[in-house]
Amino acid sequence: MPFVSYREKNQDQNQTRGDTMKTGFWRNILAAMLLGAGGLANGAEPIKIGSFLTVTGPASFLGDPELKTLQMYVEAINAKGGINGHPLELIHYDTGGKAQDAVSFVKRLIRNDKVDMIVGGTTSGDTLAAIPEVEKESIPLISLAGGIEIVEPVKKWVFKVAHTDRMAAAKIFEDLRKRNLIKVALITGDGGFDKSGHEQLLKLAPQYGITIVADESYGNKDSDMTTQLTKIRGSDAQVIINFGFGQAPAIVTKNLKQLGITLPLYQSHGVASKTFIDLAGDAAEGVRLPAAALVVAEQLLDTDPQKPVLLAYKKLYEAKYGPVSTFGGHAYDGLYIAVGAIQRAGGTDKTKVRDEIEKTKGFIGTAGVFNMSPEDHMGLNLDAFKMVEIRNGGWKIVE
Repeated sequence: MPFVSYREKNQDQNQTRGDTMKTGFWRNILAAMLLGAGGLANGAEPIKIGSFLTVTGPASFLGDPELKTLQMYVEAINAKGGINGHPLELIHYDTGGKAQDAVSFVKRLIRNDKVDMIVGGTTSGDTLAAIPEVEKESIPLISLAGGIEIVEPVKKWVFKVAHTDRMAAAKIFEDLRKRNLIKVALITGDGGFDKSGHEQLLKLAPQYGITIVADESYGNKDSDMTTQLTKIRGSDAQVIINFGFGQAPAIVTKNLKQLGITLPLYQSHGVASKTFIDLAGDAAEGVRLPAAALVVAEQLLDTDPQKPVLLAYKKLYEAKYGPVSTFGGHAYDGLYIAVGAIQRAGGTDKTKVRDEIEKTKGFIGTAGVFNMSPEDHMGLNLDAFKMVEIRNGGWKIVE
């Protein structure tokens, strides 16, 4: 019997939930009653998966599909009998993108909810803030965020499934070299993801023979970046790279068109969703970025081992919620790596589960084929990225 326990912030923390909160509350009560008549009546204790995601706020376009994916697949797994007869219970809190809340919710998941492991958070800032608590309490965490600092240096209890900012920078530079574009202008936001990506671009540029000829920044809540882009126009840049996520990259893209700047524009994997295309409109035409194969699943060769996995996820998600994004795919990867580890461990002993996550080999996910090790708590290589270009309002593989 399906069971998803979805716990929002307490009402005293967020009084604006209103009718939505009430509806969710009664739906959860009904789910619990149904489970009580099924799995638990047979003595099967639930396996508790904790999650803290950014479902509201500026990064909601990341966290919303992640939560929907977790809910959808927890229900699907439970409908097939759970894990060795044990139902999964998903316990989730919405951080709103606030790192302080992320820490509080992780503490609650561990100490009050007694979860067996955690899948989340959405953003690098939330994840990095929560890591000390996870390490102290010795509980497995599979992050859905992109920052390389999450897994480098390796932390015993922390893993991740999203492509890193370093991978994105390397993939972009590889493509620039193929096009003989070596003079680069950077423009980045002031968020944690943006700053980390900016750092990786600067670090990797010399390795690829890239010269940074302009380096501008903006606030992620800014509504106009024409001043910074005008400065870039005055440089000898051959190409522009904007590393960021949320609405700001779409504003940069539209400002470029408004200014008549025709330099090639690269974005990061942080905008690999239909939301970016919708926000940027026709200004997005020709923009390139590294992305997971999920956004171009139909374009993959039939011999690609990822293709059936991607098409199956896409079919199920889109039937319920509409267009997929790579971010929802990260939740699929994190959940199934967790489930596989629990199955191999023969239970929820945290040390055994941690060890089995680290032994993940050949897992075909939406982000790529994962091969983890004690030295690599992500397990993806650069081939996991596809270089795509936006054409006619959609994605096209260009490599």
